[in-house]
Amino acid sequence: MRLPLSLLGALFIGLAGPGTAEEPSNPLTDSETWRDLRYGILGDVIPQEGGAIFAVDAPYRTHDAATVPVVIRQTDMTPGPIGKITLVVDENPAPMAAEIRFGPGMAPLSFETRVRVNSYSNMRVIAETPVGSYMSGRFVKASGGCSAPATRDPEVALAEMGKMRLRHFDDEARSGARREAQLMIRHPNYSGLQRDQITQLFVPAHFIQSLEVWQGDEMLFTLAGGISISENPVFRFKYTDNGAPAIRVRAEDTEGNVFERELPKPGTS
Repeated sequence: MRLPLSLLGALFIGLAGPGTAEEPSNPLTDSETWRDLRYGILGDVIPQEGGAIFAVDAPYRTHDAATVPVVIRQTDMTPGPIGKITLVVDENPAPMAAEIRFGPGMAPLSFETRVRVNSYSNMRVIAETPVGSYMSGRFVKASGGCSAPATRDPEVALAEMGKMRLRHFDDEARSGARREAQLMIRHPNYSGLQRDQITQLFVPAHFIQSLEVWQGDEMLFTLAGGISISENPVFRFKYTDNGAPAIRVRAEDTEGNVFERELPKPGTS
């Protein structure tokens, strides 16, 4: 039986430390860590090699382990559109970073977010298509991302929590047009592994656990997230404009706070 995202996170918090992973010759070669994780994440599913279907781009070495960009782009539509991805950072205390589902308007998939990486690790993306599952990924050299201090004063972070901004990289508002957008959400996304810089006590985990993004009544994507999604989450994506005048966003965090916004698309009246 596959484990839910929240339970996987609870099971693995505190079990991984920096520098525990050796760099393999093939980033997705079987490893002891992945053998421990695989069944809880995939069950009996054995994904095919996904390199010919989609590309995963992430920096090999990063200066900020708390905000590591990861980009997933579908390069071959032969098996049909990617309808779901599972993003896994093997050596993180909570390895399953997110499960993200995509509506038809997101195909072919081009999606970017930012994650925390706690030690040298394989970063895996398992993609589900109408004909089966595929896996690809990258090896990332980074450490300390899950325990890195928040960049903002806690009072400021809480005061701004839930603010959202939508940016488009074009000015075209036309039904059927392919557009590129970026959604930014203010939230500290505390991992539970960070310390208050004054008291040195651990800051309790407090993060966005679910996100829905719609254009009109059409779902673009939904996310079930854990502690590995970075502070102030950012999502950059391409979608097919259906003519709706706004992007509607609903986010809920682990303390039950709900944030809902309707963000106008540029060029609409």
